[in-house]
Amino acid sequence: MDLSLTTEEAAFRDECRTWLRDNLPWDYGTGLPPMFDDLAGEVAFLRDWQRRLAGAGLVGVTWPVEFGGRGADPMHHYLVQEELARARAPELVGRIGVNLVGPTLLVHGTSGQRQRWLPGILPADHLCCQLFSEPGAGSDLAAVATRAVSTDDGWLLTGQKVWTSYAQFADWGLCLARTDPDSVGNRGLSMFMVDMHAPGVEVRPLRQITDESDFNEVF
Repeated sequence: MDLSLTTEEAAFRDECRTWLRDNLPWDYGTGLPPMFDDLAGEVAFLRDWQRRLAGAGLVGVTWPVEFGGRGADPMHHYLVQEELARARAPELVGRIGVNLVGPTLLVHGTSGQRQRWLPGILPADHLCCQLFSEPGAGSDLAAVATRAVSTDDGWLLTGQKVWTSYAQFADWGLCLARTDPDSVGNRGLSMFMVDMHAPGVEVRPLRQITDESDFNEVF
């Protein structure tokens, strides 16, 4: 098997490396971030970084061009990740949207859903969180108890999620809920995009031993 890069792939790698050398917010390869007074300041910094990275076409490179990607193959994604690691670049604050919510919508979403949510994900205009884990269902998603009931005004969700990273900064949450009250296990489950700013959605940060609050309860 020949694992050498094609001429185009090598040129793309060099493009990534050059852009990172010219635009990193700290010295290339040091990974020394600035100090922040609080988590909100750090999130604002990371949001701006992702916006710049997306503007250079280096976020979601496999996404369709119409939604901000390059329509590239997985090899180009791997090259970007390798160069980000080499440079010790900041993490993507919107990685849940880029790596989970966006791909889910691309595969399973309607045209209207894709048009509504995808354009704001890569540049971190909208941050997403993952609403899966519950107090009685950590990694066991078949035990999810959050319920979703169809009403005249749409779907009504009731329940509690926990260990939700950065929920206090999220605009949208991808929520797993049980739509069939008689179902058990991994049947009768559906995914919902939840407006994290909607009335009735409450986010409670969990204070860690480090005095930070990366994780949250969501009701």
